[in-house]
Amino acid sequence: MGHAVARMRFRKVKIRGLAPPRALGVVLGLLLLPCLAAAQAEPPKKVTWKSVEFAIVHFNDQAPNSWSIYHSEKKGILLVRLWKRYMLVKIQDEEVYDIDPQKITVHGDSAEWSYADIPDKPIEIVEWKERNIGSMQRVTFRLGKNGHVLELQITLGLNREPIY
Repeated sequence: MGHAVARMRFRKVKIRGLAPPRALGVVLGLLLLPCLAAAQAEPPKKVTWKSVEFAIVHFNDQAPNSWSIYHSEKKGILLVRLWKRYMLVKIQDEEVYDIDPQKITVHGDSAEWSYADIPDKPIEIVEWKERNIGSMQRVTFRLGKNGHVLELQITLGLNREPIY
């Protein structure tokens, strides 16, 4: 009996109306292609940073000739321009990042920059000090072990929160 089953030929059953698997793959690929292309082609969203109106900057205990401080909607994150250098200061994390100035667009008293352009590693910071002195928040840090000292003084509101 085993030999009889072995001699039988099995016919392939074709069901009409079903497309071959290759055709289904092509159709699915064509349907998903626009979604994938849109996700890759979409540039990172730039955030508008507004100027902090009442602030003081000291660089090595002196006022620099050219500086600006910008803020976004996120509290405790500042974009500081010191001459031609830009730094992102995260006060809660006690981190400072060096930002490429070519990726920042300045329009009057505002700037545009994307969080996607944050470098992988922050600048080495030593001696981070933060203090509220009445109506001002003072943040002081040293760039590197024997580097320059940067001090930011930001105006606080009546509730002891930054005005921005």
